[in-house]
Amino acid sequence: MNGLIEKNVSCPYCGETINVIIEVLDENQEYIEDCQVCCRPIIFQIQIEFDESVNVYVRSENESF
Repeated sequence: MNGLIEKNVSCPYCGETINVIIEVLDENQEYIEDCQVCCRPIIFQIQIEFDESVNVYVRSENESF
């Protein structure tokens, strides 16, 4: 399942809702992207489920997952 999806997520720092484009690969992934509002680094964790649904989790650098 490769492709692009569009998601709205809330920044864990400023709380603003931002729209992001995520490239979905065939495996789970984690990467950092700066908030479009406050410019702080958001850690994105993308999980692909068995039914090929995509879950997107975001957290700050200081949070553990």
